[in-house]
Amino acid sequence: MKRPVPIYDFTAFGKAIKEARTKRGESRKNVSDDMDISPRYLANIENKGQQPSLQIFYELVTRYDISVDQYFFPDKSADKSTMRRQLDTLLDGMSDKGLHIVTETAKAVVEVEKDD
Repeated sequence: MKRPVPIYDFTAFGKAIKEARTKRGESRKNVSDDMDISPRYLANIENKGQQPSLQIFYELVTRYDISVDQYFFPDKSADKSTMRRQLDTLLDGMSDKGLHIVTETAKAVVEVEKDD
């Protein structure tokens, strides 16, 4: 007899993938072509929470720097959230001049939040 296993709802994950893809300005067709999957499969993952294969899941989280901890362990604080991972990726591509601007901006935000 097979034991009952609850099916994980991938809806939130799909929404995160769609948001990351659109932020990058990538079309579903281009991503599907790059990953050698059908656009409908990607659409179903993004819009209907379809469970992706492990390989596609891995490719999507690495492509978009998605932290899966927030989906699999929602009660634990993740080491790095998806937003923090995506920011790290952006920072990695910046020059020292750009990093200086971001650093000063971050310091100003910290000061403003301290006052609140």
